[in-house]
Amino acid sequence: MGTNQSDTFDIGEYTVHRLGFGAMRLCGEGIIGAPDDEEAARDVAREAVDLGVDFIDTADSYGPGTSERLLREAGVVDNALVATKGGLLRSHDGDWLPHGDPDYLENAALASIDRLGVDSIDLYQLHRPDPDTDFEASVTKLAELKDAGLVDNVGLSNVSVEQLETARDHVEVATVQNNYNLVNREHQDVLDACEGAGIGFIPYFPLGAGDLDEKAEAVDAVADAHDASRYQVALAWLLSSSDVTLPIPGTSSVEHLRENVAASGIELTDDDLARLSE
Repeated sequence: MGTNQSDTFDIGEYTVHRLGFGAMRLCGEGIIGAPDDEEAARDVAREAVDLGVDFIDTADSYGPGTSERLLREAGVVDNALVATKGGLLRSHDGDWLPHGDPDYLENAALASIDRLGVDSIDLYQLHRPDPDTDFEASVTKLAELKDAGLVDNVGLSNVSVEQLETARDHVEVATVQNNYNLVNREHQDVLDACEGAGIGFIPYFPLGAGDLDEKAEAVDAVADAHDASRYQVALAWLLSSSDVTLPIPGTSSVEHLRENVAASGIELTDDDLARLSE
């Protein structure tokens, strides 16, 4: 990974490389339970850190609990900023259920601290606003967790610009994690707001479902020019789109992980960017 300043971003007192690792896929099929080979999953996490990745994103709902546990067992927690999330329940039926009750969030944070084996969480994110819970109540609880020293930095996920502004009235927001990629730029306004405020923007689902629609021809042309894959071009575009983007591609494969990390070395030209933005 590169080492110049443009390749890094400050989250509180931490400075991390902008290309991180998403640990969701370390779990079993459907993001439920343990993977078939837990040691292989731990090896992927270790390889990420060995390749210079120092920003890892997870959540208590991945498994649930599995991803956080595997990161601790892999021995990578002390070698990277580990961001986790609370406020989304995961059922074995495959449902993702928002649960932003303040008391629940505090309990969830304490459980994450235990699974990760840390004294405090580097970055704790509200996974999704809960329509049945007052948003400000959820955010205020995260502020209290930070004041209590249980959380070092507070982040949000799946929020609007209005919700971001509301949250900033109660706590310093370090990052926002929303769905954003070459094809889906629905949250461009949130990225713009983060850029203006110097807040990190963590785009998840970096290549959508692999369906590039009308972008496919342009992506393939840029990929051929750089001897790269579509996925690498999508990641390089995310890194080029703003100085505050922190892509977190996830994988359960060491080979795919290496390809992802290599994307940080791809320097897209102005012509490339113009072609991809058409």
